[in-house]
Parts: sequence; structure tokens; C-alpha cells
Amino acid sequence: MPWRRTRLSFLFFSLFMCSCMIILSIIGTLAPAESVLAAPLNVMVGFADDTSRNLSALADDLSEIQSLRERNRELEAAWASAQAELVELREYRADYNRLSELLNYDAPARNQVTVAADVIQSYDPSAVLRTITINRGTRDGISEGMAVVTDQGMVGRIIDVTALASRVLLVTDPSSSISGRLQESREPGNVVGLLTGGLRMRDIPLDAEVSEGELVVTSGLGGNLPPDLEIGIVTSRRQFEFEITQEAEIRSLIDFDNLEIVLIITNFEPIDLTSFDDEEES
Repeated sequence: MPWRRTRLSFLFFSLFMCSCMIILSIIGTLAPAESVLAAPLNVMVGFADDTSRNLSALADDLSEIQSLRERNRELEAAWASAQAELVELREYRADYNRLSELLNYDAPARNQVTVAADVIQSYDPSAVLRTITINRGTRDGISEGMAVVTDQGMVGRIIDVTALASRVLLVTDPSSSISGRLQESREPGNVVGLLTGGLRMRDIPLDAEVSEGELVVTSGLGGNLPPDLEIGIVTSRRQFEFEITQEAEIRSLIDFDNLEIVLIITNFEPIDLTSFDDEEES
């Protein structure tokens, strides 16, 4: 067939040409032509090689990014756990410091017996009385009238008691009245709470020396409270014309808005003096 002869002729011709080019390449005759033709091929090969390396580096980067994300999530979880533990440890440290201060409380009467209590309800400004609630009650030997203190002084007195909790009337309540005295001069007075949340010592003898910064303590008069419990310090004094007594403004050292732990003095027994009045009347 003619077309078969044509194909065979083309095949032999191609083989002959390839053989010639191989021979010419071996003897170096085609070296200049090869250099010219190899230049664009080298560029294409270099481009392909660079692309391959870039793709490989990109794959490595993506893998590393994924690994870093996983590591980041692990670190975030560990950080959150550490933060929770840190908060808990700070609370333990704060409780420890507060309890240490209470344990180091230098009670004026060495034989005082106290019970520690947590404040479970702070003072409510909208309430009629200035009170706090603590988590100790009759089951802990708490009864009405007991004094509540901290290492910084007197907090108030128990006015209501249940089996598990008690309500404390703060010394700053306007209905609170405590027999006090000036620590230096030993002059007596009556410490009352004010609507503003402060304290005032009334009925101080007119000739008494009252100094700013002087400590005011409980006097024990009336038999309702132990003597020498700190109430506050004098910030100012005043005297009205034609009055036979003077007054002093008192500042408590206690932050009543942030009370957390208090002490209840449990071994002091109030003395009922009304029985003497009854005997005099009879």
C-alpha cells in the first residue's frame, strides 16, 4: 500500500536524522545550537523547580500552622486552668491572712472565748436597720446580746438568732447605743450610730480632755458588753453653748461594707441590772 511505504520511509528518515543528530552532538558540532535551545528549557526547569520547592515549603508551613494552633489551644486550656487555680489560691491566702489577723487579735481580757463566723449577708442600705448576717447560730452557742468584733474593733451585737445564722446590729446603726470611754482620760460617754453611717460620742463631761486620734473603747458600764473593746478613734469634738456636756465624732477602723469574717465573744455573760431597780421599788 502506498501509505504504508510513506510511513516506513518517514520512520527510516526520522531514525536517520536522530542518528545524525546524536553523532553530531557527540562530536560537538551541535554544541552552539544546544546552548541556544537549552537556555529557555533551563529557565522552565528552574521555574518548575522553584515552584515545587515553594509548594513544598507552603505545605510545611500549613502543617506547622496547624500544629501551632493545636499547641495554642492546649496552652490556652492550661492557662485557663492555671488562672482558676491562681484565683483559688488567692482566696485561700486572703482567708489565711484574715484568720491570722483574728487569731492574733489581742483581746483585752485574756480569758475571752470567741467563735469565728463568715458574713453571709452584707449591710443593705435599703434596710431599716444596719445589720449583717453571719453563719453561726444557737447550734454554735450563739445567743442574743453577744458582742461581735474583729481585730480592728467592735462590729456590733447579736439581735436575732436562728439555729444556723444570726443577725448583727452594727454599731453604726442609729438605734445602737454603747457605753464607752476615752482610753487616755478614762472619761465616759455614750457612743451612738448616725444616719450617715458614722459614730458620735455624747454626754462627755464638759471638763474632759478630748484629743483627736484618741481611742474610744467600751466602758463595761451597764454590764451589757465586755470592757475595753475598741470602738473607734476621735476625729473631732464640739461643744454647744449652754450645754453641760460635749460631743466627739468617732471613726471606726472597720470597713463595714467589706466584712467577711468576724468573731463572736461567747463567754461574756451580760449582767441584768434591772433586778436592783425592782428591789428599790419594792
